[in-house]
Amino acid sequence: MNISVVGLQVTMQSQTVLKGIDLELPSGQIIGLLGPNGSGKSTLLRCLAGLFPQHAQRVAFNGRMLGDVPLRIRAKQLAFVPQHAEVDGELTVEQIVRLGRTPYRRALRRFTDEDELAVEEAIRLMRLNTLRHRRWGQLSGGERQRSQIARALAQQPHVLLLDEPTNHLDIQYQLELMTLISQLPLTVVIALHDLNLAANYCQRLVLLKSGRISSIGTPENVLTPDNIEKTWNVKARVKREDEKIAISYIMG
Repeated sequence: MNISVVGLQVTMQSQTVLKGIDLELPSGQIIGLLGPNGSGKSTLLRCLAGLFPQHAQRVAFNGRMLGDVPLRIRAKQLAFVPQHAEVDGELTVEQIVRLGRTPYRRALRRFTDEDELAVEEAIRLMRLNTLRHRRWGQLSGGERQRSQIARALAQQPHVLLLDEPTNHLDIQYQLELMTLISQLPLTVVIALHDLNLAANYCQRLVLLKSGRISSIGTPENVLTPDNIEKTWNVKARVKREDEKIAISYIMG
């Protein structure tokens, strides 16, 4: 599902957060949103998710304006996982994932075979089968993120929007989560802080600075030493070895 953004400008509390955003994002790729804190990454994701109705006519999926899509239909096409998602601490992983079927269900309707299959597939994709009966309050940070993403996958969306899912995770769980995300058969738009994760797991990057797009393209074209210095005010070395990109920072 192709994503288009035309002339998006967002103002909050008299401050312009996004300025003149124009984007064309292809389907079937992992697209990383990068930029310093306050650059507008989370706001752009929320606009893509339709959480700002006043801007929904600036975002289109396959040529159809987001504001013209009914909410129930929209929830079947795209899923958004915020940075700090919380649920009832007594719910199990399986119960959390089953919540993702809400857009497909009517009041008092029992779970169908299709619902069950969607839940099982989401649990499988996020490798949660051994944790399915564990309660939210017993989960680690990485397990909670995987549970929330599985809930989103149970919606069977075409587009998955993730707001910094690797934040506050140990390196092992960051890599594990990004590997799982990279295997999803979806268009994924993900806000990230870690440049090495973005360089090695995303096919396309959008670099934001002060609410504007400063660069867009492949990781090799976007994550150059010059762009990194201009955006984060740090000097960096960028090396490509064995099809991997390694970014290191120069102190002093």
